[in-house]
Amino acid sequence: MARDTLTGSRIRERRLILGIRQAELARKAGISASYLNLIEHNRRRIGGKLLVGLAQVLGVEPSMLTEGAEAALLAALREAAADAGAKVAELDRTDEFAGRFPGWAEVLASNHQRIARLERTVETLSDRLTHDPHLAASLHEVLSTAAAIRSTASILAETGELEPEWRDRFHNNLNEDSRRLAESSRALVNFLDESDSSAERRGMPQEEAEEFLLSNSYHFPELEQGRSNPKALVAAAPELVSDSARLIARGALEQYQKDALQMPLAEVAPIIQSQGVDPSALARRFDVPLPVVLRRLGVLPVDVLGHEAGLVVCDASGSILFRKPVAGFALPRFGASCPLWPIYTALQRPDVPLRRNVVQQGRSALGFECLAVAWNHVPSSFDRDPLYHAVMLILPRREVPPQAQPVGSSCRICPRQTCEARREPSILKEEF
Repeated sequence: MARDTLTGSRIRERRLILGIRQAELARKAGISASYLNLIEHNRRRIGGKLLVGLAQVLGVEPSMLTEGAEAALLAALREAAADAGAKVAELDRTDEFAGRFPGWAEVLASNHQRIARLERTVETLSDRLTHDPHLAASLHEVLSTAAAIRSTASILAETGELEPEWRDRFHNNLNEDSRRLAESSRALVNFLDESDSSAERRGMPQEEAEEFLLSNSYHFPELEQGRSNPKALVAAAPELVSDSARLIARGALEQYQKDALQMPLAEVAPIIQSQGVDPSALARRFDVPLPVVLRRLGVLPVDVLGHEAGLVVCDASGSILFRKPVAGFALPRFGASCPLWPIYTALQRPDVPLRRNVVQQGRSALGFECLAVAWNHVPSSFDRDPLYHAVMLILPRREVPPQAQPVGSSCRICPRQTCEARREPSILKEEF
């Protein structure tokens, strides 16, 4: 049923919510109760002065009666239905449901969004607890100190008379170890306490650098136009607290600047807008290697590229050196990623471009086109082994191709139990 034909249903639902009788609403609007009854059953269309009068009595904007729920709400309802898996929802009646029961529609949409946020939180926390070196080092320090205190205490308790010199030494050890345990425990609590919003509470250096890049939407007009340099931008960034984070961010900006000089935005934008995204054609047009093209495309503004894009750069060990997230494609914050990602296949075939359609497993199975290539990061030499890096551009697709390769984020939070590449059991279930 069309949205504009449900005006009567919305009038009726609003009237019932307010507890107004049909005759009373008709009297206030200056029409008969029988005519209002026809309107509420969508047998008479209304507009103009009558619509405005009814909206004033019901305390809503006229557009809420004619248009009903906003497009964002309808999109959220359709997304919730798609994520449910089984096709049990009547998608053709989404407008009618949102129009007749706007409150329940809001509840359903908000719950779906809340579930999605909780899933992302579970993924992030699980990844952090599993792979965060800061957390691992802190726990190791706490356990080691506790073991030392236990050992000293057992000597004092189980040994007979001790010479005063040794007894004083053990007491001093207990005092020092207990102080160290208290400091380590306090540091661990501060690290885990998300409520601590101080500037020093930034986490890993890579997290600081990513926060800096994200705050700028991975786009730096100052570098594009030559009005600044990486050193100055890093020095002025409040997100960068530690020296390690500044070093990482500066390296990313220096690579950004080099790519921008080889592929100026003013020249790239018209080509993409007229011919679309064709990395091979762009590589020939600007006479640059494919890795430069993929890195450049991955950080272009959405209004230039036409849609969002994700980007991942890794070294030969598979460790992620640079990551630009894209909605729907989960990237682990720490530790190993899914070995089925095309970027790792590219590492096995240096200088061979790969194009793969993938679908990432989870509540929302979204499709992506991944373009990847690996290259020797250092100049070739007879006296030095190659040092390969790989880059992967992630482009969302509207539809999931039937032959798309299922991939995950990391094994610990991937619900696909039958994967041959699984390294460890998942904490999630298939239906999560």
